[in-house]
Amino acid sequence: MSEKLKLKGNLKPLVPNCDLNGYFEITKKLDLPSVLFKNKVFFNDFDTSTTTPDKTIFLQKNKPLLAQGKNIYSIDNAFSYLNDGDIILIKEQTISVAYRKNANATFLLLTEQCDNFCIMCSQPPKAINDEYIVDQLMELIPLLPKSLHEIGLTGGEPTILGNKFIKILNLINAYLPNTSVHVLSNGKSFSDDFLKKISERKHYDLMFGIPLYSHNYETHDYIVQSKNAFNETVEGIINLKRFQQKVEIRVVIQKNNYKDLPDLANFILRNLQFVDQVVFMGLEMTGFARGNASDVWVEPSEYQSYLKEAITTLSRAKVRCRIYNHQLCILDRSLWEYNVSSISDWKNNFISECENCLLRSSCGGFFATSDNRLPQKIKAFK
Repeated sequence: MSEKLKLKGNLKPLVPNCDLNGYFEITKKLDLPSVLFKNKVFFNDFDTSTTTPDKTIFLQKNKPLLAQGKNIYSIDNAFSYLNDGDIILIKEQTISVAYRKNANATFLLLTEQCDNFCIMCSQPPKAINDEYIVDQLMELIPLLPKSLHEIGLTGGEPTILGNKFIKILNLINAYLPNTSVHVLSNGKSFSDDFLKKISERKHYDLMFGIPLYSHNYETHDYIVQSKNAFNETVEGIINLKRFQQKVEIRVVIQKNNYKDLPDLANFILRNLQFVDQVVFMGLEMTGFARGNASDVWVEPSEYQSYLKEAITTLSRAKVRCRIYNHQLCILDRSLWEYNVSSISDWKNNFISECENCLLRSSCGGFFATSDNRLPQKIKAFK
């Protein structure tokens, strides 16, 4: 399995007193008027002889022997994929890729704080004050292209930020009025007062993805490691729909809940049939999932019958279903129509067995972050 795309690294100053900080859009155009170059940085990945404007980044392989100008840097050749329209964050001579024009998905991390502690969390929460992230995003959002199709807001738990979360939503609505917004949340914070603030602005297309891992409150609470979380989450889902918000229920399939899938489907039909869609997801074996592998990992081949029964139940009742993070060769063929290639491209890979597979272009592939535990029975279609 190949390495995931490099998104963070160090900048090496090529001239004295480099002090560039903030968000900048990548450009490879030298003929831009200075007024349009204000929030841009020139990315020279092709020619060391080209006139170098202030704010230039060279790839390490073609950095000039003698650099002139202000704020001239070089970076690792692994960043050669950067292109016009991409946005980077430069901070204290480090670089982070904040937006890629050619990416299959765009997500903004709002916080690493969370009031759940899920045993399979791929991005374990941190008990820190990271409200500075919102301040940074307030600078980033106005730079994003107005044509952006969808943006995801994730954490941690985004709604734990309270009014700052509302502020981010409103800023997106102002600068990206035609962009769909998908919020990943545990659903526990949606009080009437909070939802009134969310609903005041009529967002173009706003959906909340809420995890519900079992019909059994004890199982759900164990997985998220939070007492009474099941009741709070179900109440949050109901409240969201009361305020006419779109809701997606997310089910990460694991050892503790895979046999519950049919009963969970029936619970949704009896109590939550008004949700907009239900997504069944494969594990990303990193973060807490890596350390808790013996408690969370189950071979996808073991739960196909349970998954099929759950989706059949929901589909017959006209509830929209999707399957994320799975490979076609291990899915029951009757489930292929529900499968979506959902893994972000920067961490989406295939193994050697997939090289000559006829269905590779339609397959979900693998998490590059899950190389410690991959499904068995992977077999190419030839």
